[in-house]
Amino acid sequence: MSPSLYLIPLAQGADKPCGLAFAADQFDADHPKERASRSSLFNWWYFSMAIGISVAVAVVSYIQENVGWGIGFGLLCVIMLCAFAIFLSGTPTYRLYAPIPGAESTFARLGRSLVALMRNSSLFRTKGCQDEDVAAKSEEARGVLRLLPIWAACLAYGVAYAQIMTLFNKQGRTLDRRIFGGLELPPAALQTLGPASILLFVPIYHRLLVPELGRATGKPSGLTLLQCVGVGMVVSMGAVIVAALVEARRLETAQEHGLVDDAGATVPMSWAWLVPQYAMMGVADVLTVVGLQEFFYDQMPRELRSLGLALYFSIMGIGGFISSALISFIDRVTRSGGGDGWFADNLNGAHLDYFYWLLAGLSAAELVLFVWLASSYTYNSNHKRLQH
Repeated sequence: MSPSLYLIPLAQGADKPCGLAFAADQFDADHPKERASRSSLFNWWYFSMAIGISVAVAVVSYIQENVGWGIGFGLLCVIMLCAFAIFLSGTPTYRLYAPIPGAESTFARLGRSLVALMRNSSLFRTKGCQDEDVAAKSEEARGVLRLLPIWAACLAYGVAYAQIMTLFNKQGRTLDRRIFGGLELPPAALQTLGPASILLFVPIYHRLLVPELGRATGKPSGLTLLQCVGVGMVVSMGAVIVAALVEARRLETAQEHGLVDDAGATVPMSWAWLVPQYAMMGVADVLTVVGLQEFFYDQMPRELRSLGLALYFSIMGIGGFISSALISFIDRVTRSGGGDGWFADNLNGAHLDYFYWLLAGLSAAELVLFVWLASSYTYNSNHKRLQH
């Protein structure tokens, strides 16, 4: 099993940033209508990802649990083969640009740009002038470095995002998951609530909100990319606050019914209490995730755009690592006095609500830092020209 687990992140690390950059490169950025279509791509790309997640969680997980894991993985293999065939069938419609003669790899180009930036700074200090060729090469490095503060300010969002598939799911396992009288939802099925809200919100946002915001702001996109990300952060912070309140209510219900010491008990509280936090995180994803994807693609130098998208994906990856490290540290500290700690195996005796409040505080601090950085950020000239 472990080789396949290593292959999955390897494939995603190579496919996601390069695939999305390749798709976006098919649009002519100098053509206003194609520029608008390229912006829509990021929304519908995420919409399609949500469909895939929904099918995986609701259908494939059901087959694996009730029919067999081998059949479930075999079905996934068939789906991937079909997707690959569809991908190849689009070859005749690809708009491929001729490669630049002698083009370097992304990292080699970035390395040369960083060296040029250091040389340019040295020349300016020692000679009081700048070498035009070195200055031109150093602009690419500046274009990358000025994005790093925004990248760092978004890491707390990655921490909050990591809870969708982990702690939210653990909450759902303890609740009454019956629907239509006696049918019980598997805990994993609750994870479709996030993608479902994405599937619902993307068309609403793209078809209704963007045109209305565009008329109000005078910008075709309605909001700037960083404004979109900021609004998503606010919604994400609201989601973890709601999660904290719901968890506090769940613990009160467990205490009222004498279930604090019963780890396997079903708390007499409906799974529907979790819908708001899942739905809000789905809306936050549409705003923040899509906004960050387009931002890091659009603001990178053209030859380094796949690296820009890799920066976006690293926010989610590093956010997951930070979340794991934070949980481990807090668990060690809160257990040190001999108690169960915030993350006890028996959730009825734990305090996930405290952790959610901590995440809300981190999200608030992140939002303040992000707003400060975004307010002073200057978009590149090509972006500003096409916004008007």
